[in-house]
Amino acid sequence: MSIPPKDEVYISTDIESDGPIPGPYSMLSFASAAFHNGKMVGTFTANLELLPGAEAHPDTKKFWGENPVAYAATRVNPQDPALAMANYVAWVKSLGGKPVFVAYPAGFDFLFVYWYLIAFAGESPFSFSALDTKTLAMAALGCSYRNATKRNFPKRWFSPGKPHTHVALDDAIEQGEMFVRILDEVRGKVAPR
Repeated sequence: MSIPPKDEVYISTDIESDGPIPGPYSMLSFASAAFHNGKMVGTFTANLELLPGAEAHPDTKKFWGENPVAYAATRVNPQDPALAMANYVAWVKSLGGKPVFVAYPAGFDFLFVYWYLIAFAGESPFSFSALDTKTLAMAALGCSYRNATKRNFPKRWFSPGKPHTHVALDDAIEQGEMFVRILDEVRGKVAPR
């Protein structure tokens, strides 16, 4: 499948890490779900080997201690980051269209993905930018940024039966479906209820 070159393809991405920034801490896992014309057209996921010399941040270590099933999912068949990021770039390019990185919050997820792309693949198919679902929700709701949180989102934006699991692929799909619903509403394709 190839998306027409002028069309945007929205790449909803979620990462799991063992700390707040890349370098001193590792990205444990990441996943993307690609959406074109409101439909999911592909997914990518990879668990990563830890960065040499990196250690888990105490706060993040505590979080993972409280979420052992999700943490265990990040440690299944970890790949060399260089291989994983090269495969990811190839996957994004194989979709066609103009890729747009989307995340909730983009400031966190894009930080890790962009750092790993440059460090291990030498390029970013997204250039330097990312679309933040939280900011889009702020515009859709007409509220302040700090009030644009999932607990304040209308139920119509959520996918029934898809909880936020802290497993990267689950969350990339769940948040991608949410992004599509918000975007459709902002564009007037569906009326707010």
